[in-house]
Amino acid sequence: MGWNLIGRLQRGGFAFPLAALAALALFVISETAYRESSTALDKLGEMGAASQNIQVLWRSLLDAETGQRGYLLTGRKEYLEPYSAAQQQVDGALLQLAQHHALDASARPVLDEMKGLSTQKLSELATGISLYDAGRTDAWRELLMTNIGQEKMDAIRAAAQRLLDIESVSIEAGRSGVYRTLMLNRVGVIAMTAISLLALFMYLRQTRALETQRITQQRALQAERDFLEAEVDRRTEQLTELARHLQTAREDERNRLARDLHDELGALLTAAKLDVARLKSRLGLLTPEATDRLTHLNETLNSGIALKRRIIEDLRPSSLSNLGLVAALEILTREFSERSSIEVKCTLGVVRLKPSAELMVYRLVQEALTNIAKYASAKHVEVILATRDQRVTITVTDDGIGFDPLTRSAGHGLLGMRYRVESEGGRMVLSSSAGEGTRLEATLPQHTPESHAATASMPRTAGSTSA
Repeated sequence: MGWNLIGRLQRGGFAFPLAALAALALFVISETAYRESSTALDKLGEMGAASQNIQVLWRSLLDAETGQRGYLLTGRKEYLEPYSAAQQQVDGALLQLAQHHALDASARPVLDEMKGLSTQKLSELATGISLYDAGRTDAWRELLMTNIGQEKMDAIRAAAQRLLDIESVSIEAGRSGVYRTLMLNRVGVIAMTAISLLALFMYLRQTRALETQRITQQRALQAERDFLEAEVDRRTEQLTELARHLQTAREDERNRLARDLHDELGALLTAAKLDVARLKSRLGLLTPEATDRLTHLNETLNSGIALKRRIIEDLRPSSLSNLGLVAALEILTREFSERSSIEVKCTLGVVRLKPSAELMVYRLVQEALTNIAKYASAKHVEVILATRDQRVTITVTDDGIGFDPLTRSAGHGLLGMRYRVESEGGRMVLSSSAGEGTRLEATLPQHTPESHAATASMPRTAGSTSA
């Protein structure tokens, strides 16, 4: 039950208010105990002063009686000095006792009796001195020999003792009050200390619970982040595989289309050209118009065959399979320069790449030249193929109008080429600025001679045969 209550207080957020309330209660208890103790100690001090005044009153009366006896026996005036001082001390002590017991109904009758007896005793002493000074020796001796002085001193002693008893009772009550106050303060401090410790325990437990909750949430977030990262990696891998499949399917479709054009369309154009040649040989003499028509038809068939070859070369570069990457790039750049009237400078070194990487490099240069012809308005293009630090680098640079890559994203063609470069384990960098031209650079891992020989020894697929 107690732990359930602590748990509810902890969940309710009462730790700090409880600690603040405990601190306030501890302050109130301490201040109250201090004030009560101070008041009780002041009263005890007054009681002690009253007891001392009673003692002073008693001793003063004794000193007065002693001084009076010495004067009567010796007649020397110096014995009257204690008597005179005692009279002043008795008056001062009675005045202070009257002030102290002004509100004490139980002590007032005793104090009045004490005052009357003191007055009577002083009067008796004064009478004896007066008789001595008057020369009435028998009278003061008779007064001295009576028991009136003894009875007065016994009565004064008894009254002083009663006053001391009253003061003792008051002092004991005051001490008991101080002890009660100190005990109350002790109990209050212990209780507030326990409450403070409870509040501290609740605070530490709540802090630990919050820390545990924070760690749990952090772990949950980390697990979710790891899951999302794994999901992103999985999706990225799927997209990579899909893009690779699409690229392969695209190249396969290009190969199939090139093969169909080469086989079927090539056969049709060749048959048509042979038919034209047969017609021309069998018709004999022809009119100039018919001769021009046949010549034009033959030239059209030749143009169709050339177009078919160019299309097949674009779809599937037979020069790459038959002559190698360097020769294929030289043919590609030369034909581009002839079609676009843009000067192309080639610096092509022999490199070692996988067949798929060679095809990727060829398509990269082909796509770059197409973009230059469409958008760059360039006059000079430079193509560099070289090996640097065991890696193959292909660079295409133009002096065209360029563009700002921060404000204008690359086209789908370049994005596709970047993806194909990365699928081969390489990296592509595109740098350009307005009016400064464009530089496209791809870096690929070099193919080792062993793997290159193994690849070369494998039978070529349909996509790598010549057109």
